[in-house]
Amino acid sequence: MLLAVFAISVGYGIVLPILPFLVDRLSPTTDARALSWHTGLITGTYILAIFLLAPLWGKFSDRWGRRPVLLTGLTGFAVSVALFTRFESVPLLYLGRFFDGLFAAAIVPAAYALIGDHAPSKEWRAHRFALINVAGMLGFFVGPIVGGLALGAFREPPTEAAAQAFSALLLATSGLALVAALAIGRLVPRPSPGRLPRLAERGNPVNRPVMRRLWAIAFVTAVAVGAFEVGLTLRGKYELGMDATQIGTMFAACSLVMFAAQALVFSPLIKPDATRWLFTPGVMTLALGLVAVPLAATDLATAAAVALVAGSAGLLSPVVTYWVSFTAGETQGADLGWATAAASLGQALGSAAGGLLFGITMLPGAAFTVTAAIVLSALVASFGLAQRLHGTRPRGAIASVPEARASQRCPPH
Repeated sequence: MLLAVFAISVGYGIVLPILPFLVDRLSPTTDARALSWHTGLITGTYILAIFLLAPLWGKFSDRWGRRPVLLTGLTGFAVSVALFTRFESVPLLYLGRFFDGLFAAAIVPAAYALIGDHAPSKEWRAHRFALINVAGMLGFFVGPIVGGLALGAFREPPTEAAAQAFSALLLATSGLALVAALAIGRLVPRPSPGRLPRLAERGNPVNRPVMRRLWAIAFVTAVAVGAFEVGLTLRGKYELGMDATQIGTMFAACSLVMFAAQALVFSPLIKPDATRWLFTPGVMTLALGLVAVPLAATDLATAAAVALVAGSAGLLSPVVTYWVSFTAGETQGADLGWATAAASLGQALGSAAGGLLFGITMLPGAAFTVTAAIVLSALVASFGLAQRLHGTRPRGAIASVPEARASQRCPPH
């Protein structure tokens, strides 16, 4: 599962630094605005595909099992990434990134659900979920760095050797996805038809309100991350005078803070049950960090504000995923798919908002302050959530023998 999530994260991130130059080379126009528009929309096409397809893939994994969905997703992703090296027009770039996202959408919900299916304890589930999050962030961290190695491929004049280097990187990413598929085919057992999880009733009166709250927090957290990434990049370049290396170093530091936050929250020092109390303080800290970023006047203050945002976002994301899986039970594939879709939509909207709000002169720091206001709206979803999650047992969990016997002796009134 770690290799699978790492592979699709690398496949997404490796194209990011290359895409503007690739669009510039293949587009018939030289208008800078049109080229930027295509670059943003092609990136958004990948995220749109995840938003549209993740819930469907999750539902398929509930019906057919996690293994076939994972194998289909990884194999399809490997093929689509490999074909991306052959595309020689902008419309094909759109199509290629859509198919990349279509197959990538199958991996994360099914991976989390598979771990949830085999979790012998809350601690085991929490630790494995933390590792999956780390694998995804590591892939996103490595992908742009590796992609930058082929950046010269699409500078003017483009060289054949540099283009071949970029193609080799994408083919290597495709091969990594195939290796992950082979490992899953070898190591993950086939479930017998009788053991496939039964799709539970969707109108559960207890779980549905709680699940919607968790999805809302996932959405708002992703909005904050998307706006923060874009806003921080623009502020670093235009207001703080940072070069690309300094901005990259700042994002590397963000990744380290996120790693540390996730390592702490799912460490032996914190019991998984206690993480339900982190929603409200996490949302408040995230909003506070966003407000502090444009107000920071020194390097130390900027670092502290960035750490608040990175730490709280790195904490909220895995905690939401853990509780979605834990409360969903037999529908965890579909529910994790909806959580993935909510996060994808939030990231796309946040990234767009971060760029659009940055240039507003009437409200300095609007990219951060407006996003902070949106984040604070999630407090409504977080209030009372810990109490609702108290004593939650995985839906569809098998009762113990004493519990089963007691239920036989005492029919419901």
